[in-house]
Parts: sequence; C-alpha cells; structure tokens
Amino acid sequence: MAKVNSSRDVYSRIFHKIREVVPDLLTIEESGKSEVEGYMDLNLDILHRRPDRIIIALSHYYRHPSGDMIPDPDMEIAMYPQRQAAEALTYQDCYSYRRVCGEGNATIDIRAKRDLNRFLNQWLTNLIAQGHRITPESDDNP
Repeated sequence: MAKVNSSRDVYSRIFHKIREVVPDLLTIEESGKSEVEGYMDLNLDILHRRPDRIIIALSHYYRHPSGDMIPDPDMEIAMYPQRQAAEALTYQDCYSYRRVCGEGNATIDIRAKRDLNRFLNQWLTNLIAQGHRITPESDDNP
C-alpha cells in the first residue's frame, strides 16, 4: 500500500514543482519562456487544454554546430489541476524518444512511466534551484 501512496506522491510533487516553475500555468494561453543567465532557456508550450487536463511541453534547446536546434530534453506532460497531479507522457533528446503509452494509448510502458517521472521530478528540482520561472510570452517585444 505504501508503494501506491508514494507513486501518487510523485505525481503531486511533480504538479507542485511545475506550478513553482510556471506560476501562471492556468492562465498562459500558448507559450512562455524562462531565461536564467548561465543556463539554457526553458520553454513552455500549451499543447492542449481542457478543464480536467492540460498537456504541456517543457524543453531546453541548444544550437548544434550544424545550426539545428536540438532538444535536450523536450518532454510532454499531462497536468490534472483538479487532482493536483501531473505525469510525464514523452521524453525526447538528440539520442532518443520515449513515450509512456503505446500506439493508440492502448498499452502503458510501466518502465518508461517510472523512468520518465523520476527524471521529470529531478529535472524540475534542478530548474527550481537554477531559478527558472516561466512567464507568458507577449506580443509586445520591443
């Protein structure tokens, strides 16, 4: 029974850490960005929004010598505001792509789910320590 509670706790911790990094998550319409000197920019995209679930993408990108922008990492995350829970859906970097659900969302890769949520929880801890706070992007760029 404790294992069930601890896995629920990780989803709650992830939710609250995301809310710390993105305090305006419930009102950001499309995207946001955090720039902290000495660290890669952190990008947010709102991919899908319903009252019970918000799908977001969080990403760092760096410019490869070829000029291509490379994800390091780029994750899709499901947020459940009413339950105050969040979970990783996908992970991508320049070497790999992993997803929790199989084709058609019919099967769940338990190992990927555990690994991606563990990574996301630690990444969010690092982002908070680095001082990242995502704010809405505005069209008022000078």
